[in-house]
Amino acid sequence: MTADTSLDPVIEPIADADVSAVVDLWGRCGLIRPWNDPIEDIRLARESGHGAVLVARLGAAIVGAVMIGHDGHRGAVYYLAVAPDARRCGLGRRLVASAEDWCRTRGLPKINLLVRKENAGVLAFYEALGFADTRSVSLYKALDPVKAREEAEQKAAWAASIAAR
Repeated sequence: MTADTSLDPVIEPIADADVSAVVDLWGRCGLIRPWNDPIEDIRLARESGHGAVLVARLGAAIVGAVMIGHDGHRGAVYYLAVAPDARRCGLGRRLVASAEDWCRTRGLPKINLLVRKENAGVLAFYEALGFADTRSVSLYKALDPVKAREEAEQKAAWAASIAAR
């Protein structure tokens, strides 16, 4: 597949049979980190009542996907991916618009997203869609001490692999 401005995919909620294809897409797009289990993330989004995964299909092929969720006040975009050979034809914009529509139907006034520093190349894409830097700092705390140690080790290994490139 090549970038084609005539692409008109169907965007719809993920089906059970789509999970492995979506995880594969996220992996090919470099979105998966060892400390986050994408299958568990999909399950939680789907079962919580506060999230969804939307897929973009061209025929039987999944060419894009986005996970969207909310906390009751704001929506949040996670794992936005477009297959490398389907990029630059507006599919990412359509997925973001679908995520925004998902939030609007739930009465959410805002939508947030995080971009990892090593993925800064996508900032121009989001800025072109009207997203702005909040000048906020994102903090987190792992609540399970064993998992916190494992995650810290995985993140250190990940950072070392990025620095070695």
